[in-house]
Amino acid sequence: MAILMPFITQAKQILKRSFSNGSSTTKSMDIPKGCLAVYVGEQEKKRFVVPVWLLMQPTFQELLDQAEEEFGYSHPMGGLTIPCSEYMFTDLASRLGAI
Repeated sequence: MAILMPFITQAKQILKRSFSNGSSTTKSMDIPKGCLAVYVGEQEKKRFVVPVWLLMQPTFQELLDQAEEEFGYSHPMGGLTIPCSEYMFTDLASRLGAI
């Protein structure tokens, strides 16, 4: 567990994160080219900006399958919502080299 903590701390620093208040306005100006915003969390959703190539990774596609099962194509936040914990998401993103 102690080995993963530096990666999680680094992940939180590198991934651009902003809290979403659930408004319908999109902050497209905050998203650089080649990236997309995803909302992550089980209860409180947090917004992460990740590179698009992450979508092609098999382990990330498993999360997308879970999102499809839970939300279908209607995501409550107005964007791609990933139904997992923030810790799990940042751990996965760091292992895949997205950060």
